[in-house]
Amino acid sequence: MAATAAMLVTAAGVVLTQPPQAAAAVAAPKTISTSPYHLSANYTKYNSLYSALAAKLPNAYVHTVMNDANHSRTAMQNLSLPGLETGFRFDSADNSDCRSYPQGISTSRDAVGGAGSGNYDGHQLVMVSWYTKTSCGGSGARSRITLVDWDATYANKYRKILLVEPTGTAAKPSFKDVNVHAGGIVWYGNYLYVADTSHGLRVFDMRKILVTSTTGSESLIGRQSDGKTYKAHNYKYVLPQIGTITDTSSSDLLWSTISLDRASKSLVVSEYTCVSNTPSGACKSAPTRAAKAVRFPFASGSTAFAATTKASQALQTPYFYVNGVASHNGRWWFNSSHYKLLYYWAPGKAASSYNWVSYGESISYWEDSKNPDLLWSLQEGAGNRNVFAVRQASYDG
Repeated sequence: MAATAAMLVTAAGVVLTQPPQAAAAVAAPKTISTSPYHLSANYTKYNSLYSALAAKLPNAYVHTVMNDANHSRTAMQNLSLPGLETGFRFDSADNSDCRSYPQGISTSRDAVGGAGSGNYDGHQLVMVSWYTKTSCGGSGARSRITLVDWDATYANKYRKILLVEPTGTAAKPSFKDVNVHAGGIVWYGNYLYVADTSHGLRVFDMRKILVTSTTGSESLIGRQSDGKTYKAHNYKYVLPQIGTITDTSSSDLLWSTISLDRASKSLVVSEYTCVSNTPSGACKSAPTRAAKAVRFPFASGSTAFAATTKASQALQTPYFYVNGVASHNGRWWFNSSHYKLLYYWAPGKAASSYNWVSYGESISYWEDSKNPDLLWSLQEGAGNRNVFAVRQASYDG
């Protein structure tokens, strides 16, 4: 664990000294067979439908979207963590929205690495995925991503992009909502991978953002009766799905949360599971069993998976309620939202836990050759949605 004191930024902007916390010893994950775990990739599933949509709708690049950013990020509040480096909140409406919940996190440094300060399309960005319910307390309805400025080029702004699945025919293309929990995301190269809990991953291409009409009823989605107008719940920008990564494992695997390990060029996935005596309402439909964490390598020299991919590492973990996972250089971090703990483990070494945040969600590892490496994470609880980064050295045993 880092021996230096961490800096804490208060809601009032005052910088305080926060001492490192002591790590508590916990049980370690166990290595299990990788043979049951494999994937099947299809990056061209929606090619013809996307081409038909692109012939009818303008294309927008990431820098265009950010030049049009229309929400302002705000300062963190009520967050006290050793190693805290920086962070932000969304605007007041998004911070308190009881229909939409932030879940996954990735960054342009995941996408392109540290070269050029981690800029994608000229800018350094933090990406957060959200799922939206039909109403406050209602059932799932759709999902989106938020692109957030992180180098002040866009005056601390962010913009929302609706995720959509192409439908219809080449003659009459349309799209519908992507109704997934979006519990984790990985932005790698131009591809965006979104966790689809029971199936694997949905694949999007960040070069293929389309522009839609923002007039009329918020309920409208897809091609309208005039055959020319396309609506997206009044979102100006949509990102159509291009393909799927299907989990063909012979053992059930929940894609609850994911992240990128740039060091080994792999994607890691972990499950949200419960203990048998879970308090009422804390788990709903999640299984009551030990969780698994699995690593899948990308094709050599590529940001895509091969047509078929076998897992390169599989673990059975003793941790429950895991909403966030990260791995880098063989090390692993697991965030338990229910217990408010961040677990750390490296093969061959003892595991440890650290006090963590309430309503904690996904984790993204931020490589930096000039400054300390960071762990980015976020909180989903309405009214308390900090997106924050801590020094990973403060949480490595």
